[in-house]
Amino acid sequence: MYKRLSIVMFPFLLLAVIGASVWGYLEHQEKNTILIKAENQYQRAFHDLSFHVDKLHTELGNTLAVNATSEPSYRKGLVNVWRLTSQAQSDITQLPLTLLPFNKTEDFLANMANFSYRMSVRDMTKQPLNEQEIKTLSALYDHSAEITKEIRGVQDKVIANNLRWMDVEMALASENETRDNAIIDGFSSVDKKVGAYEELNWGPGNLTLLSKNDVKMLSGNNMTADEIKQKAATFLGVSDTAAMKVVENGGSAPELQSYSVILPAAQGNENDTQLDFTKKGGHLIYFMKPRTVQASNFDLRQARDIANEFLDQHEYKNMSAVSYDQYQNTANIIFAKREKDVTIYPQQVSVKVALDTLEVTGVQATDYIYGQKQRNLGQPKISTAEARKQLSPNMKVTSETLAIIKNDLDEEVLCHEFIGTMNNNIYRVYMNADLGGQEKIETIRPKQAEAASGAAKK
Repeated sequence: MYKRLSIVMFPFLLLAVIGASVWGYLEHQEKNTILIKAENQYQRAFHDLSFHVDKLHTELGNTLAVNATSEPSYRKGLVNVWRLTSQAQSDITQLPLTLLPFNKTEDFLANMANFSYRMSVRDMTKQPLNEQEIKTLSALYDHSAEITKEIRGVQDKVIANNLRWMDVEMALASENETRDNAIIDGFSSVDKKVGAYEELNWGPGNLTLLSKNDVKMLSGNNMTADEIKQKAATFLGVSDTAAMKVVENGGSAPELQSYSVILPAAQGNENDTQLDFTKKGGHLIYFMKPRTVQASNFDLRQARDIANEFLDQHEYKNMSAVSYDQYQNTANIIFAKREKDVTIYPQQVSVKVALDTLEVTGVQATDYIYGQKQRNLGQPKISTAEARKQLSPNMKVTSETLAIIKNDLDEEVLCHEFIGTMNNNIYRVYMNADLGGQEKIETIRPKQAEAASGAAKK
């Protein structure tokens, strides 16, 4: 009986074993294919990085070799430096270095990209590179030579020893193994060298990754946690502060010092309410009362009016809506400071309004609070009519006003702001009110144009 049963079952077992073997082989092949593809991508990104850093060093040398008064040559060289630095940053993001401390090198490249971009877009016929900027370029040339040498050394080891980036990824992901990988050691050495460089003067308008807030612009004295609780209670319209939790942020860095106030959700509510205040002066910079909004019983105009009234009741005075939008039954309205009929875009406040009850559920006011300063709002040197002549004759202008914006150099400039339609699109165009020429152009949606038009007419 067992003999007959085994004769019958043997073909099925054999097929099962063959099927399992084939499946396992195919899975193994597929896994190998994925690993090979990932390894090839890592190798390509690494060798591209080595090439771009090498070219970056060469381009910095070429830029320094020409006369500082040669505006076209300097501009071309700086544009190439910016392009190569951006490409090197892109190469780094494609490598498995997220668990490896490499932030100093990334910050260095980001600052170099910002520096070269700001220099390249500047009118050098009116503002040529000064002695300090030439000195910074020379330092970048020297530093890039060292970085190139280090990365070439890693590249030589990779080629000579046939090193794999997949081993790097596994070594970084493992918490038990010591990280003695040659590639990891090489990149750690690069970051250590960059961290030891003397701080460079990147210029007053440098667009750093973590721009520091200017606490000198804040009014008032440093607040205690209890005083912040009282401010939060006043803002929320409650009398009992016992349930509030206050956390101090920022450590010893003045530009980061703030308080976070957490009010636990009442029974039946969804989430806690959070407010952030500056330590100096106790100014509200963030408020969020998250909840699900089930329906839209009111329109965006009504939400805008409620938000405007809300800001006026607090410390955000003379604000005008410049754009508003709707998402999941919640209106998001952006307001800008309005002073002497000039819209000041660097001072903005974003307000969220629930469209079921018109309750204000969020405020983001960091730009407004830290953007306060004395501005000389003089008369434009170029008239509205002259600025308008520089627009396309095909644009139908629907509104015009004066505005202060930040240009590509992160400098505040006075502009003529025009909103108009062309090619079935709506555009917001900023023309420099003192020097002429276009500073910025944006494509906007109909609702945003409506809001900006309304602000211009106020």
